[in-house]
Amino acid sequence: MEKSDVQRLKKALDYLESKQRELKRQLQNDTRSIDSLIKYLKREMLEQFYLSDYNPEINSEIKNTETFINSVKNIIEKNS
Repeated sequence: MEKSDVQRLKKALDYLESKQRELKRQLQNDTRSIDSLIKYLKREMLEQFYLSDYNPEINSEIKNTETFINSVKNIIEKNS
């Protein structure tokens, strides 16, 4: 993975983590829009950065945001 792609992936991951924190804070409010955004971000990151090339199991981890975030962090770490 190129250095510029790693930097863009880090920024995307930071944004995803911020939305995940926001989702956790709003436990009793209507969180459907945030949840939808998180799902979209994960799919977009998978496609844009070809994450399955770096971790074949990441497609099955997309359902669990915390696991997905950790997998992306590992990909970033390995490619930095």
